Formats: sequence, structure tokens, C-alpha cells
Amino acid sequence: MTSAGDTGPPVGDRSLRHLLPAALGALLVVYLLVPFAAFLARTGTADVVARLASPDAHAAIRNSLVAATASTAIATVLGVPLAYALARTNFPGKRLVEGVVVLPLVVPPVVGGAMVLTAVGRFTPLGAWAAAAGVPLTDSLFGVVLAQTFVASPFLVLAARSGFDTVDERFEDASRSLGSGPLATFWRVSLPLARPAVLAGVVLTFARALGEFGATMMVAYNPRTIPTRIWVAFLGGGIDAVVPLALALLAVALFVVVGVQWLGRLPTAADQ
Repeated sequence: MTSAGDTGPPVGDRSLRHLLPAALGALLVVYLLVPFAAFLARTGTADVVARLASPDAHAAIRNSLVAATASTAIATVLGVPLAYALARTNFPGKRLVEGVVVLPLVVPPVVGGAMVLTAVGRFTPLGAWAAAAGVPLTDSLFGVVLAQTFVASPFLVLAARSGFDTVDERFEDASRSLGSGPLATFWRVSLPLARPAVLAGVVLTFARALGEFGATMMVAYNPRTIPTRIWVAFLGGGIDAVVPLALALLAVALFVVVGVQWLGRLPTAADQ
């Protein structure tokens, strides 16, 4: 037993107790860090600037940025309301909807691409109709957007829902009691309070869409995005050939990591 004035085990004992978890965690950190270091060490053997200046690289970067922006916008416009509905309402089939949202995260991206292809492929009713209208849904930028939206949108829905779950409903009730309607309450109260989580979801969705490979390969091998161009370069020239575009993706990934950490520290409306 310890006396009332005992503050617990000595600091040294606590340090020893945390030593094993820290050591095991350090092994994982090293494993994650070594491939990055090894890859960056190869940049000296590749002509990064010249290859990034090529028309193919420019086209891949442009296609990726345009498609990722479009898919993120679609996911935001449709996913934020869905996240709010899942956080605030109960309805028949809610569990099924939650499962559908998570499904693209569970299945391999190639399988997700096959699913999209069976819905919008050239020989499906929707795909044939769109092609006849001059808007092909496969092997086009539209196909890239469809594939990226399928794979990446769950990140936004899940992040936004976690944000709305933390919003105290009493704030929303107070807004409605003052005469604001549901839409005004959402825009003026719920969304500002959940802003850091929603913005983090937007950033993660954009990054996931930008790096999508498997589903994009299935739905739209052309026009080439950064990941598909990396694959083509690897087949033709090995590791050194993929370094330039891989560095471009790595730069975006670092930006995303910094962005998510910064957004996580933003004060919400409730903190101000």
C-alpha cells in the first residue's frame, strides 16, 4: 500500500515500463524510414530535372492534379452532407449505408476498379449512353475521376463524420431555438465546429486520389496519371526511371502530412 502523500512509482520505474513499447515502436519507425532514405539516396543517379521537364511528365502531373481536384470536389459536395446525416440521424438501412461507405477501403483498389468498370464500362448501358453522347466514362479523364472518387471519397466521409460526432448537439438546438433553420444551423454552427476534421478529410481525400493506381489502371489506363506513368517508366527503365515522378508524389505526400498536422491543431469555433 502507498501512503496518502505517495505520488506513485519513481520516474525511473515509469521509464522502464515504457521502454519495451518505445523500442518496438522504434523498430517500426526505422522500417518505415529506411525505404524513404534508400529511395532518396538514388536521386543522384537519375536525371530528375530533365525527366520532369518532358511532355509526358507534364501531362501526367496535369492529369493527376485536375482529376484529384475534381474527385475531391465531388467527394466534398456529396460526402459532407452524408457524413452529417450519418452522425445525426437514424434511419432504416443506416448500417448498410455505413458498410457501403467503408467497402472501398476494404477491397483492393484493383477490385474497386473492376466494380466501377462493371457499372460504367463501354458495354454497360450507362457507359454506352455516355460514349454515344461524346463523354466516354472509360479511358478518359472522366474515368480517372470516377475511379479516384470511388476509392478516395470514404476518407472524407469518415473524417467528416468523426468531426460532426464531436459537435455538441446543444449548440445546434440553441441555433434552431433562435429561429435558424436546419440549413442555416448546419452552415453557421455544425460545419464551423467540425471544420478541422472536414478539412483534414479533404486533404486526405486529395492525397489518396492523387496517388491512386489500381482502380485507375482498370478504368482509365489512358490518359496517364502520375502513378500510371510511374508504372510505365518502371517497366521501361527500372527504379531510376521512376525517381522524378515519384519525388513529385513524395513532395505532395509531405505537404499532406504537414497539412493534416496543422489542421489538427486549428482551434474550432467552440474553442474561440
